[in-house]
Amino acid sequence: MSIKRYIPNLVTLLNLFCGSIAVIFAVNNNFIAATIFVFLGIFFDFFDGLLARKLNVQSDLGIQLDSLADMITSGLVPGIIMFKLISISIHAPDSMHIDDWTSTTHWYGLRLAPLALVGLCITLASAYRLAKFNIDEDQQAYFKGLPTPANTLLILSLPLIMEFQHNDLFNSLILNQWFLIALTLVSCYLLNSNIKLFALKFKNYSFNDNKFRYILILLSILFMVLFHFIAIPLIILVYIILSLLKNTTTR
Repeated sequence: MSIKRYIPNLVTLLNLFCGSIAVIFAVNNNFIAATIFVFLGIFFDFFDGLLARKLNVQSDLGIQLDSLADMITSGLVPGIIMFKLISISIHAPDSMHIDDWTSTTHWYGLRLAPLALVGLCITLASAYRLAKFNIDEDQQAYFKGLPTPANTLLILSLPLIMEFQHNDLFNSLILNQWFLIALTLVSCYLLNSNIKLFALKFKNYSFNDNKFRYILILLSILFMVLFHFIAIPLIILVYIILSLLKNTTTR
């Protein structure tokens, strides 16, 4: 039996391995290390499907394994990081009372701000999206809703901006609990919306067939040069706008 059939699944497991390490770092408030391992996981996530197609060894097992790995790397990790960011933003004093959702309570030795649990809605929405994707046969040339890796990059851009941009305005915005909660709700909506977003795979390199992809790539490079990590939310916004424009021009 050829060993090549196992190669894509091994790459998928590397995605899961990186995601698991990222969880450990995220729980311990090391967001930068968590981000690095999520990036590695997304890198492996991109190549497992590519390898499966090139080696012609696609399988139902590989599809399910890919979703399970994505659930950790692009579902659990961003939920934990959002939970942690909301917890940090609350800055509540120690309290044994739970009547105020922005207060901090002690539960079996764990300091917990109940409002911060809203951040885990990203994990729930990611699970729902991945389950829908697995049974939706239409999403070959496009995505329905924001893919979980893109949503993860959106969430992970927040600690990167705080760590490396050193902008007081952005820092105060990111550490505003109501901004974080609003972003969580927007994230959950985008993950499971019916907005058709074009896939980034090139079937050919014709400009007419791929003009929206080329525009996105060029703008992404420009934004990264000009705005650094602040560019990540901008790129995702442009991706959504270009997809909406593409949808109107192809009707």
